[in-house]
Amino acid sequence: MRLRWAVLDDFQKVAVEVADWTLVADDVEVVVFDRHIEGEDALAAALAGFDIVVTLRERVPFPGSLIARLPRLKLLVASGMRNSVIDYAVAEAHGVTVCGTASSSAPPVELTWALLLGLARGIVEESSALRSGGPWQSTVGADLYGRRLGLLGLGKIGSRVAQVGLAFGMHVSAWSQNLARERTDEIGVELAPSKEDLLASSDFVSVHLALSDRTRGLLGPAELALLKPAAYLVNTSRAAIIDQEALLAALHEGRIAGVGVDVFDIEPLPADHPMRTAPRLLATPHLGYVSRANYATYYGQAVENIQAFLAGSPIRLLAQ
Repeated sequence: MRLRWAVLDDFQKVAVEVADWTLVADDVEVVVFDRHIEGEDALAAALAGFDIVVTLRERVPFPGSLIARLPRLKLLVASGMRNSVIDYAVAEAHGVTVCGTASSSAPPVELTWALLLGLARGIVEESSALRSGGPWQSTVGADLYGRRLGLLGLGKIGSRVAQVGLAFGMHVSAWSQNLARERTDEIGVELAPSKEDLLASSDFVSVHLALSDRTRGLLGPAELALLKPAAYLVNTSRAAIIDQEALLAALHEGRIAGVGVDVFDIEPLPADHPMRTAPRLLATPHLGYVSRANYATYYGQAVENIQAFLAGSPIRLLAQ
């Protein structure tokens, strides 16, 4: 009997297109879910008959309570080599192998700049006005050249965002809790004396930190109040790094020129979520990693992971 393989959250219906699934077709029956399954009870019911599950990024949590309700599950493949919503200890206890895939940092870098440029030049407003017969030129763009870009985080993604900022002729500074001058010198940017200094001095701020106990709520009401009224804030990292209520208040009160976000406290975003109607907000539905090349890597390596698992030699193992 063939094993059953569930592919979760293939909203664009491209998973089968971008990888050669025929490599495991004799051994595995593939079932694609193109709608999000919300809630543990619904997930447990939907996945009860599957031996293998491929999940996209951290979109679907796999807590121990869910894993324990999936007795057939033997292999869980997550895209990327880091996933904070899987209970690895319970997976191991129940004999579930957890594997990951490579993930390129290029797509989130590119989306960061799409959001930043979209905000700075009023792209959505101007395009909508042009197409609807509205006013001809209604916004005044914010310049990038000579302005300061402040980066919270200078890792793989942050450093590439910095390089683009430098190419635009921006002054770039960075801060994180353990950031050393050797790193900023290597990238060619300034080391901000403090988080507060970076926020107060920057014309554009972009968040590129991993979510952890230290970074959760890193930007709260006091920190957001330090931003210039003409400043722009972009977050393509994790929503919880910024206090969402404080962010909404700053937008509604006009205390910041604009915010670009690709991440939310709830995903997919409910239809009545206040982020959908907030002013001065340019928002995208967590597209940071969504590119054809990245998907080809995710699903192509998922097939490889399944092949290796079936051969008794799992690869790209993930651990807590």
